[in-house]
Amino acid sequence: MTARVEFFFDLSSPWTCLAFHNLPGPLERTGATAMYRPILVGGVFNAVNPAVYAAREQADNRRLQHSWKVLKDWALLAGVPMNFPSQWHPAKSIAAMRFCCALEDDQAALIAFARAAFASYFGAQENLDDPDVLERVATEAGLDGAAIRTAAATDPVKARLRANTEEVIARGGYGSPTIFVDGDDMYFGNDQLPLVETALKR
Repeated sequence: MTARVEFFFDLSSPWTCLAFHNLPGPLERTGATAMYRPILVGGVFNAVNPAVYAAREQADNRRLQHSWKVLKDWALLAGVPMNFPSQWHPAKSIAAMRFCCALEDDQAALIAFARAAFASYFGAQENLDDPDVLERVATEAGLDGAAIRTAAATDPVKARLRANTEEVIARGGYGSPTIFVDGDDMYFGNDQLPLVETALKR
């Protein structure tokens, strides 16, 4: 069965963490399935959304400051630990997303690793860019962390991450998570999951 939902994601995004934890609800209520697609959100920002970087540099950016409060409210509602931002923010996520790409063909393993990696970064405030941390997180999630680390360093996995990132840009994406329903119906972020569920019910 073809997945009706594509979830393009980067582990470094707190809003993606929330959407990842909240997406199963709409999927279960509609009977839909999802395909999780790792991307490098920095590559997306560089290509089509550089304003994100400018906003981060504005110390008096009220919208950004309020977004941290709203983020904590959403996390409380979802029951997701959100110790953010940490000393590692903004995180470099290329190592973590290569781990994810090494698992993309095994969606159950990818979901297990992503869930554990989100908890590591947003819960325990661990370094998302440290391969030692990533290997341990994978192993503690019941996966072969050493094998994933080896695979993540290969050229095919690196190329896959670039290709996924280029694909989401070409399809209109501008950040993480970018969510597609039935191929071309695009949504963005945790806040739009009710719209995703409505689309799945149509």
